[in-house]
Amino acid sequence: MARWFLRRLGQILPTLLILSFGIFALQQLMPGDPALILAGEDRGDPEVLAQIRAELMLDRPLLEQYFHWLGRVLVGDFGFSWRIREPVSQLILSKLPVTAQLASMSFLIALVIGIPAGVLSAVWKDKPADWGINAVALFGISTPNFWLGIMMIMFFSVHLGWLPPSGYVPLWEDPVQSLATTIMPAFVLGTGVASVLMRHTRAAMLTALAQDYVRTARAKGLMERVVVARHALRNALIPVVTLGTIEFGRLLAGAVLTEQIFSIPGFGKLVVDAVFNRDYPVVQGVVLVTALIFVTLSLVADILAMLVNPRLRAA
Repeated sequence: MARWFLRRLGQILPTLLILSFGIFALQQLMPGDPALILAGEDRGDPEVLAQIRAELMLDRPLLEQYFHWLGRVLVGDFGFSWRIREPVSQLILSKLPVTAQLASMSFLIALVIGIPAGVLSAVWKDKPADWGINAVALFGISTPNFWLGIMMIMFFSVHLGWLPPSGYVPLWEDPVQSLATTIMPAFVLGTGVASVLMRHTRAAMLTALAQDYVRTARAKGLMERVVVARHALRNALIPVVTLGTIEFGRLLAGAVLTEQIFSIPGFGKLVVDAVFNRDYPVVQGVVLVTALIFVTLSLVADILAMLVNPRLRAA
């Protein structure tokens, strides 16, 4: 186990190094000159522009800029935001809990809806209930988040007046109001993941229900719900655990449009504002942290799969 863990870490470090260079290099392809934006009214003064480029090392070769940035990143320094002159690490730490709360709520909704629906669809295979669940899942997968979010705002906020249309209240300040401001965006994000979990749970359950140990359990006279819950579901959840971990990372990284629609000040809104303002350090910091989260969750998914499946531990 320890040797496997060290080998996985050895794969992760080069991956992060390659990702960091890709993030930094692709950032330079963005159109526009940050110095012109930062100069403001003095954008027509060549001396001011040259001074800004020198301060931000924009006049240095790309590799020199990269290694200077990487050296600071390795000690936890992502630099300062060019626009608001605040440390990027502080901006990330202030926005990450917002997106983490939204992603956690979305993932909980996905689990509550997706796994039971997948189990029922497998148990009722080729019956009207199975067709209905698959139709709903297909709708959830194919519906764009921005359209569903706008429809929910129009119905629950404008028409019924039950929920606020936008904004965010931290959980520690007012739990009730925080739930009211995040329940709609969490549902918008959670429906897509729930549909994916439902499809995978159904496929895994159908495979498990066809195994010999399930037929043996039924031959012993066990009740059907015991066979499904204790024998089939336990083995069917092994691939779902791995998928769920990766989907949680996708929720953390894929909330850009949803946060924009509901005006939630999270990771997505932070990176969109930074892109529009050519704030390179913020974009680089957010994307690198997101990549680190994905790589870490991939490792966690492998560990969970080994803990759940004894055969992987033996291998």
